[in-house]
Amino acid sequence: MSITLISALIALVVYLLALLWLGAQSLGGQTGSADSYFLADRRLRAGVLFFTLIATNFSAFFFLGFAGAGYRIGIAYYPMMALGTGLAALSFGSLGCRVRSLSAKHGLITPSELIGHLLPAEGLRLLVLSVMVLFTLPYLALQPLGAGYLLESLTGGAVPFGVGAALLTVVIVIYVVGGGMRAVARTDVLQGVLMFLLMLMAFVAVAKGVGGIEKANLTLLQQLPDLFSGAGLGGFFTPRVMASYLLLWPLCLPMFPQMLMRFFAAGDDRSLKQSMVLYPVVAGVLFICPVLIGMWGHLAFPDLVGRASDQVMPLMLGRYSPEWLTGIVMVGALAAFMSTLDSQLLALSSMLTRDLYKRYWRPQASLAEQVRVGRLAVIALAVAGLVIALRPPEAILSLATHAFSGLAVLFPMLVGAVYGLRWTVAGAMVSVLGGEAVLLGLALGGIPESFQMGYLPLIPALVVACIVLGVDQLVAQWRRA
Repeated sequence: MSITLISALIALVVYLLALLWLGAQSLGGQTGSADSYFLADRRLRAGVLFFTLIATNFSAFFFLGFAGAGYRIGIAYYPMMALGTGLAALSFGSLGCRVRSLSAKHGLITPSELIGHLLPAEGLRLLVLSVMVLFTLPYLALQPLGAGYLLESLTGGAVPFGVGAALLTVVIVIYVVGGGMRAVARTDVLQGVLMFLLMLMAFVAVAKGVGGIEKANLTLLQQLPDLFSGAGLGGFFTPRVMASYLLLWPLCLPMFPQMLMRFFAAGDDRSLKQSMVLYPVVAGVLFICPVLIGMWGHLAFPDLVGRASDQVMPLMLGRYSPEWLTGIVMVGALAAFMSTLDSQLLALSSMLTRDLYKRYWRPQASLAEQVRVGRLAVIALAVAGLVIALRPPEAILSLATHAFSGLAVLFPMLVGAVYGLRWTVAGAMVSVLGGEAVLLGLALGGIPESFQMGYLPLIPALVVACIVLGVDQLVAQWRRA
């Protein structure tokens, strides 16, 4: 048995036991209320709130996808992600504070309840619920899928894909069912710290292995100068594509239900504002690490093509780092998978419980009953995600790739309502449906690609959504005149 496998198994066992222990520590703080289970009594303070925001958003794509993008595109990928993430963090201190105040004042727990309070209409509530579930569930299913493959690769096949995916899902279900948001937030602190430290350790080890940052970059500059260009290899980032990505992150990030619910759970505005400041700083420091490791991959593995480039991180660790470190760093990638999955499970379970079960099936459901149903929903969603992950249909994978854009379409309508713009119900619904129809038409080929004019599909979808809302306001003003 290799040192890499032994270290990986030891790190994995210690990590999973630590998660279960943190989950058990959260049991004592439960009060049996929906606020307590779904939102940790709305008491998440600066440190815990910051880590749970980071851990929720940084999936394993941070470990594997960033490095692969660095290999395929070059250094241009870094400012796009770092600046886009920094702009997205602005929503923590602006939108987040306003949403926190509204949710606390009116006892709102889910995004659908928020929009239902701002624009009372059953159809609109159900539309927001449907969009969020539709684009979050496939993304949820990808977490055990990726974790299972990573664990299989990490252990050299000793833990098969299906067993690994099931094991990690079961651990998550245990602590989420037991401790709710409090357990998720506490485990996110551990997982966030692991992601930070292990990424930095990987960077230092690989940088040393390639002869130092300066030497490696100078060598690459001579061999592949386009890696350091603003457009990247193959001219990937045209100005319009870059502008599209910089707009995508600030619009989609706060529309993920698991992120919105962290605004609900924040203890005060100060905690949100501190997270707003720290988030882009940490992202700016950490994002450069996997991108550079991916770029340096050309020095050791010059012939990786397509998706094979997403394996450049473990390949570089295997080539340049001590054997024991390779396995431990990949446990950090597992932490990224799991910290995203637990948040998605809790967010979707709260929506199914409050927005469907309580509102339409059992309006008289007590707080304790809501918590019980929420726990059952966590289990059901986890099982559904695992089943999908074991045999993922093409439609699920396609939906997951469009998840960010599909959720971002909600931004103009929902954020406008939060800031006091009173759309008509028809205008709000047509805005969302029109934007999603554009995305669907472009994805299926029903709308010609030229309609994008060189931008990502999100941009024409947003233009349509905003035009509808603009017309809605003009008609409302004309009627009042």
